[in-house]
Amino acid sequence: MSRIVLKNINKYYGSNHVLKDVDLTIENGEFMTLLGPSGCGKTTTLRVVAGLEKPQGGTITMDDKLIVNAEELFFESPAKRGLNLVFQSYALWPHMTVFDNVAFGLKVAKLSKTEIKKLVDSALSRMQILQYAERYPSELSGGQQQRVAIARAIAGSPSLLLLDEPLSNLDAKLRIDMRSELKRLHQEMGTTVIYVTHDQVEALTLSTRIAIFFEGRIEQIAPPMELYQNPATLRVAEFIGNPRINLIDGDAKVENGRMTVTSALGTHVFDRAQFTAAAPESGSFPCRLGFRPEQIHISRHDGPGAVAARVYSGMPAGSETLIQLAIGSDAFLGKQLGIRHYQADEQVYLTIHESLLNVFDAKTGALVKLADSSAE
Repeated sequence: MSRIVLKNINKYYGSNHVLKDVDLTIENGEFMTLLGPSGCGKTTTLRVVAGLEKPQGGTITMDDKLIVNAEELFFESPAKRGLNLVFQSYALWPHMTVFDNVAFGLKVAKLSKTEIKKLVDSALSRMQILQYAERYPSELSGGQQQRVAIARAIAGSPSLLLLDEPLSNLDAKLRIDMRSELKRLHQEMGTTVIYVTHDQVEALTLSTRIAIFFEGRIEQIAPPMELYQNPATLRVAEFIGNPRINLIDGDAKVENGRMTVTSALGTHVFDRAQFTAAAPESGSFPCRLGFRPEQIHISRHDGPGAVAARVYSGMPAGSETLIQLAIGSDAFLGKQLGIRHYQADEQVYLTIHESLLNVFDAKTGALVKLADSSAE
């Protein structure tokens, strides 16, 4: 059992306010990813949970047991928090073989030799490095050493696992393999995982929920697809997604329980059922419409609800084709599966299901109209 609750966590380095009133609850068995740009506070949050940093404000409980109370200067030692860590640095014992590095914690726990061998071999097999069991860290590549560090962390099936950019030293193919392995491990072991990354693909594919950090604050916490389809702010919308979300300017008016939005895509009317709490009760305001490149349907033939657009450039990339499009002065990106060929300045016709559109208040940046994923 590892349910962790952070309340009003504040952390300073000198006069630099790194974490600002961070509130975060990580449920037992959850895979929580802390995601954000460099310097946003995600690694500091992980280190505070691990006990490697002491916050100047706030409390942390683990399974209802208090482990941090900054005001009373109470900080449970890292050794008593029942967690395993994997950071970017491997921290392997250079004089020990791979097998002995992974077995170290199990030996401290006084498990039998038979059980230790079974657990170590299983962990090394999962990380695809069983063949290196008798080698020393100096005989391994950086990626192989990182996999040894992960194997050591998972060998004893810990109840809480903290991972800070654990796949950063692996090549692209191996990263995909290790993502699959980590996801399978999480499902099988039921371990609570706190995972730090700047890689959106890792966050979206691995997590049960994602916490988005900006400048020391959490801007949104949500399951991956909810975060992708309904980012709470323009800043989250622009951060999540590759290719990034399309945003075009528009004007919105709310009256009689409906929102009418006019933009280069035409005029759309939305019912209050799709509004968020940030939507005004009435009035006009500048807005921005958000839609993902894959949500644009492109045709060479006009049709009901279609909008004429111009192809700026087509970029076939094998499995997909990216198409830079323009309607007047508004430029945005479309994406289609497979190889498609478009000519520069070719006229095409676009349709986007209006239920998939996000609408943001251009002044506050807040999401005011939700996308309906069931419309896809």
